Amino acid sequence: MRFEIEQLIAGPVDAVARVYTEPRFYELLGELPKLGRPELLDRREAGSVVDLSVRFRFTGNLSPAVTRVLDPARLSWVEESVHDLERHTVTFHMKPDNYADRLRFEGSYRFEPVGDRQTRRVAEGEVAVRVPLVGRAVEGAIVSGLREHLAAEVEVVERLVGEP
Repeated sequence: MRFEIEQLIAGPVDAVARVYTEPRFYELLGELPKLGRPELLDRREAGSVVDLSVRFRFTGNLSPAVTRVLDPARLSWVEESVHDLERHTVTFHMKPDNYADRLRFEGSYRFEPVGDRQTRRVAEGEVAVRVPLVGRAVEGAIVSGLREHLAAEVEVVERLVGEP
């Protein structure tokens, strides 16, 4: 299932793109619902490029149809991302800790200036779940959850952009 999600974020594009590479951002994400506290596994910065590896755990509720084939306690993954701060782009892919044979999730973000004080983030990607009968429903649930999570992230980003 392909997806595209657009958001407007208060803050200049350079500052907004940089926030997504900072350890403090991932600490604050732990306060959001449905995901446990992210664990920053690795952060490497070389010039304008930042490579990140972050482990996430799903802590929300799933439908009974999904829990028949996936154990919610085993829904964790590492997001590996490359942030190009000069180009304002991010590429990412998820590496499931479990169910790697059933899930593929990858995509990109781009940050675009909207005037001097706002940024548009455009997320694009694809999620594929290989589970008979419920795969498409799980893909839809993942994309819906992603929309919800990215919307909640905006407040965290704006808070950090506003900090001195």
